[in-house]
Amino acid sequence: MTTSTTGAPARWINRHAHPLATFDPEGPLTDLAPLRDMVRDASLVALGASARDTHELSVVSHRILRFLVEELGFRSLVLEGDDATSVALDEHVRTGRGAPRALLATARSFWRTGELLDVVGWVRGRNERNPADPVRIANTADASRPADPGDIERLLAENAIRWHEHTGHKIVYWGGVAHTVNGTTPAVHRSAGSYLREHFGSRYRSVGLTFHHGATSYPVPVPPADFAEATLGSAGPNAYLLDLRAPSPAPVRAWLNQPAKTRLLGPGFDPADHLSGGSLAGWFDVIAHCREVTPARPLDA
Repeated sequence: MTTSTTGAPARWINRHAHPLATFDPEGPLTDLAPLRDMVRDASLVALGASARDTHELSVVSHRILRFLVEELGFRSLVLEGDDATSVALDEHVRTGRGAPRALLATARSFWRTGELLDVVGWVRGRNERNPADPVRIANTADASRPADPGDIERLLAENAIRWHEHTGHKIVYWGGVAHTVNGTTPAVHRSAGSYLREHFGSRYRSVGLTFHHGATSYPVPVPPADFAEATLGSAGPNAYLLDLRAPSPAPVRAWLNQPAKTRLLGPGFDPADHLSGGSLAGWFDVIAHCREVTPARPLDA
């Protein structure tokens, strides 16, 4: 981000940001109404979090899932990264068999949160009320486990495509931002999102869930000035949706399309870990930004 365009993007964000009113996963969804036009014609909406273990980004993802299911007819959820657990969770949300807390306790570390348990509980409750029209948790994973990161990205995309072809469902893909962006990963491999964009075209929507500062399982300071989050966090409400395809003046388009950096946080904080090699407008269609985040709840809390 260059200082010459910082003011114009901030003013544009202030005009076009749609405030998110609550972090209550069961709260009203009226504040998400603008999302309808942002993803109306999508077959797959990817929710890519810059950090998977925050309360706020997890709840925003949960609320977006609810909106897409209740308002736009989405009927499948891809939980990225643990195929065996997905099979068992799909059985649970369809039939009630199995204990979701115990299932998540054996899953990948970034699934072992109270927030994700709430998601599974909501899907199960929704299916109990609508047994003839259930929401599924996708589980048609290829049994092979490629070691090459590029092959893993391709497989993630192929599994989602296979599920879409098998069910005909519109899909919510819940994952990490390095996988869902339309571009390359830091290791210069094509991301799953780039394969999904290639397959679905404009029917693929990439939503980036970003934040300015706060804490995951460790403190996260404010971003450096050349990171996209520095501008995203300097403008707009405390939490908001932003359609990156909204009309914008030339300085803003230049900012959206210039080479960008954005956070990419894992089990530990390393300032050197970030997403680069693309632009905000290339990576994402929509941003869901929270100024400050707090840690997700441990599953056993």
